[in-house]
Amino acid sequence: MLALGTAAPGFSLPDITSGKTVSLADFQDHKALVVIFLCAHCPYVVHVRSELVRLAYDYSGKGVGIVAITSNDAVQYPQDAPEPTARMASEAGFTFPVLYDESQAIAKAYTAACTPDFFLFGPDRTLVYRGQLDDSRPSRGEARPGRGTLDGRDLREAIEAVLADSPVNPDQKASIGCSIKWKPGNEPV
Repeated sequence: MLALGTAAPGFSLPDITSGKTVSLADFQDHKALVVIFLCAHCPYVVHVRSELVRLAYDYSGKGVGIVAITSNDAVQYPQDAPEPTARMASEAGFTFPVLYDESQAIAKAYTAACTPDFFLFGPDRTLVYRGQLDDSRPSRGEARPGRGTLDGRDLREAIEAVLADSPVNPDQKASIGCSIKWKPGNEPV
């Protein structure tokens, strides 16, 4: 996992919905930046899509930038190619850019391991949170009080701390999801 305090790795990638190139510098005016690695087919991503939409809505205009990156090998997993992923983003109602990391270099730089995988950077663009959205899972069925609710609790608490200029709780749980689908020979060491 990328160490807390690490500077955000730079990126300059095409947005699969607009065709525009989006870079890390495009978020310089945001106090916080959420970087999400996702794909179109993963059941864990399908499970959290509605919360990603709520998250973007709730933090719109509050100094929080959100960007998603898809890095799966589109040859072996054509359902995660740019066109199907753009359809998924549109159908889900994503209002944030979804970028295509064809070379997988950005996923490697962020040490992304699964989809979804969440990284939160503070105002100085150092990593303050890397972990799960919340403790809900697609396989858990109905939520029980205090556990399993799709509410983005873990990530939201970290965002709120950044916005309040408070430290983020270092007790963080890693994301769980589908592994990044690496190109043959491109797997991280």
